[in-house]
Amino acid sequence: MALALTGVLPQPRVATLARFTGTDGGVVDEGLALFFPAPHSYTGEDVLELQGHGGPVVMQLLLRRCLELGARPAEPGEFTRRAYLNDKFDLAQAEAVADLIEASTEAAARSALRSLSGEFSRTVHELVNRLIALRMLVEATLDFPEEEIDYLKQSDVHGRLESLADNVRQLLGQARQGSLLRNGLHVVLVGQPNVGKSSLLNRLTGEERAIVTAIPGTTRDALCETIQVNGVPLHIVDTAGLCETEDEVERLGIDRSWKEIERADVVLHILDAREGRTSLDQDISIRFPAGTEQIILFNKNDLTGHAVCREELNGQVALWLSAKTGEGMAALEEELLRVAGWRAGNESVFLARERHLAALEQALTCLRAAKQAGSIELLAEELRLAQNALGGITGEFTPDDLLGEIFTRFCIGK
Repeated sequence: MALALTGVLPQPRVATLARFTGTDGGVVDEGLALFFPAPHSYTGEDVLELQGHGGPVVMQLLLRRCLELGARPAEPGEFTRRAYLNDKFDLAQAEAVADLIEASTEAAARSALRSLSGEFSRTVHELVNRLIALRMLVEATLDFPEEEIDYLKQSDVHGRLESLADNVRQLLGQARQGSLLRNGLHVVLVGQPNVGKSSLLNRLTGEERAIVTAIPGTTRDALCETIQVNGVPLHIVDTAGLCETEDEVERLGIDRSWKEIERADVVLHILDAREGRTSLDQDISIRFPAGTEQIILFNKNDLTGHAVCREELNGQVALWLSAKTGEGMAALEEELLRVAGWRAGNESVFLARERHLAALEQALTCLRAAKQAGSIELLAEELRLAQNALGGITGEFTPDDLLGEIFTRFCIGK
C-alpha cells in the first residue's frame, strides 16, 4: 500500500515527505508518511501512518484510495484490541486508553495514565502471584493429608491469607476512589418552588446557567451542569419545584423531577430558612426512594440571621447557607465529597471500571470464604476462584464476548 500510495517505502520510524497518488496517478495530497514495522508499533503489527493537509474532501479522497487498495475502516476500539491481543499491554491498560481519552478532569486523566503505565496491573499481578504461592502450598498439602495441619501452620497459610485479603481490600478502596473520578456523583436539587434551587445551581457552577426570578415555577425542566470539586466530577441537576399544580407543562416538569430523584446518588433537599421545615417539605422527603442519600439545605440564610453551620436532624445532615452570598458553600462541597467517600490528596487511586470493582469484590468474598473453609479442599477451591477473579481484571481469564463488549465502547478506530 505504501508503494502504491507514495511510490516509495518510507524508512522505519522516519517522517518522509511524499505525494499521495490516486488511481489515475494524479496527486491527491502531499504530506508525511511514517512506517512502523512490527513489533515496534502501537498494535504490534506493521502500521503505515499518513498525515495529510486535512479538510474533509481531501481526507475522503485519501480514504477512498486506501479502501481501493484493500484497506477497510477500523471498528470501534480495533487498534487497541489488536494491541491487547498482540501482548502490547493487558486488558486493564487497554481500557485505560479509553479512560484517558474520556477523562473529564485533570485528576481522572492522571489516574488513567497510572493505569495505562501498568501501575494498576502490576499491583493486581503481585496479588495473583501471592495467591499462586498460597495455592501451591495448599495443593502440596493435599498430597500429604496426614501432614496437612502441621504443614499449614508451619507455612503460616492463614496469616498470609489474612494479609492478602487486607491488600485486596485496600486495592478495592483505591479502585472505588478511581471509579468516582471516572463516573462522578449525580446530585439532584429538590424542593418547593422558589426556595433557591436555580440560584444554588448558578452559585455551584459560577455562571448564570439557570433563570432566576421571584415567580414560582420558573424552572420547568431539568437542567444538568457538571462541576469539579477536588477533581471529582459532580453532575448537578436543577429540577422543577415540587408542588400541586394544574399547569400541564409544570406537571410534566415535576414528573421529570421525580425521575431524576430516582437516579440520584445524593439529593439536596432545599428549604427556605425563613420558614424552616414545613409539612410540605416533610411530604416531599417521605416520597424519596428508600436508601436515597439526602442533605437538607436551609437556603436564604442571609435573611434570617441564623449562623452558618452544620447540624444533624433526625439522623440527616442539615446545612444553613446562602446561595445569594455564597456563605456555607464550602461546607456544602465538603459534605458532597464526604457522601462520595472521597479522600483529598489521594494520588494512588486507579481509574477503575465497574467490572474491576466487581472482580475485586468477588476476590475478597472468596478470600473471606477461604478463611472460614472447613476443609482443605474448600480452601483450595476458594483460592482458585479468587485467582480467576483477579486474573479477569488484566485479561488472563476473560471470555471473548466480554472482550467484544469492552472494545465496542471505544471511539472509532482507537
